[in-house]
Amino acid sequence: MLKAVILIGGPQKGTRFRPLSFEVPKPLFPVAGVPMIQHHIEACAQVPGMQEILLIGFYQPDEPLTRFLEAAQQEFNLPIRYLQEFAPLGTGGGLYHFRDQILAGGPEAFFVLNADVCSDFPLSAMLDVHRHQPHPFLLLGTTANRTQSLNYGCIVENPQTHEVLHYVEKPSTFVSDIINCGIYLFSPEALKPLRDVFQRNQQDGQLEDSSGLWPGAGTIRLEQDVFSALAGQGQIYVHLTDGIWSQIKSAGSALYASRLYLSQYQLTHPERLAKHMPGGPRIRGNVYIHPTAKVAPSAVLGPNVSIGEGVTIGEGVRLRESIVLHGATLQEHTCVLHSIVGWGSTVGRWARVEGTPNDPNPNDPRAHMDSESLFKDGKLLPAITILGCRVRIPAEVLILNSIVLPHKELSRSFTNQIIL
Repeated sequence: MLKAVILIGGPQKGTRFRPLSFEVPKPLFPVAGVPMIQHHIEACAQVPGMQEILLIGFYQPDEPLTRFLEAAQQEFNLPIRYLQEFAPLGTGGGLYHFRDQILAGGPEAFFVLNADVCSDFPLSAMLDVHRHQPHPFLLLGTTANRTQSLNYGCIVENPQTHEVLHYVEKPSTFVSDIINCGIYLFSPEALKPLRDVFQRNQQDGQLEDSSGLWPGAGTIRLEQDVFSALAGQGQIYVHLTDGIWSQIKSAGSALYASRLYLSQYQLTHPERLAKHMPGGPRIRGNVYIHPTAKVAPSAVLGPNVSIGEGVTIGEGVRLRESIVLHGATLQEHTCVLHSIVGWGSTVGRWARVEGTPNDPNPNDPRAHMDSESLFKDGKLLPAITILGCRVRIPAEVLILNSIVLPHKELSRSFTNQIIL
């Protein structure tokens, strides 16, 4: 018997995913046509022996999340529950807080997946490794180039046994080109070190506050508090993958993840990819079109385009490397490149909405998408263009490398700006 836990986090100040996260919890943001965490759930549901999937986070259980969970349970015929934290507890605090729910029924092991990663999720391969040589912690790792490795948790392994000898979260200097993918397989014994961290936090807190239980004791960081502390003690091992992987921290990385998933659909879900049909729009490369979308036959779509529910695409529209969210309208002869068009937004005739791609080096197979901040030295960095919810772009306007907050109606062109 197996279980899976998906860590979905919660709303935070200054998130790099705004303004997209204003309208929907980030884990439900559509990537390649389906909510971000549906990719995780699909992968978990395919593992033989999977009995339950738990989502842990501190989002309020609102209508979109509840509706998604109900639909997912029916589609995958699995119990899928959301466990809400009373406060942000870190990547490990929620696991310890809900340990009874995780261990109920006596699973032999449980997967732990961060919601903000894109991957082909080689869970069955990880399970084979675990069953061949069980250990409390098995981490999924991949390789990155020397510069990009500084942005992730870095793993030094024994190349013969794959034991993790050293772990450093976002080091200041180069440590290793093996990075942590945020996908794990834990034995039930893995919760014991989390208990030790909790008790240590509680003792440290009581030294400062003699009133009783320190509220910060429940905050546990898997990476710093557990992996770094236990590395080299024969408890943590790594399984390397050469499959697709990327983080989804910013809107730009969501576009990159959409590209990866659309490519993966050729193997996993070919039915989700649009095909060029006589009398239909011209399809170039991998494109997802929701069945309810209306697309004019003279439109040219792709590569790497995702079109959501109820979208209207007019005559002569050119759409490339973009996500168009449900209810949006692209009027005749608009051009949308490297952009995300928000829910219910309208782009007028002959308007151009364009961003600057910030992709990994295609000649470096170990390069991954950088999730950079929106600003550097007080200036907006060149990035994809994001139109928030119900934005109206008039005809013959150019929007380049800009972020338009929700419910705005523009009257002129903008470049490298945030339109408030």
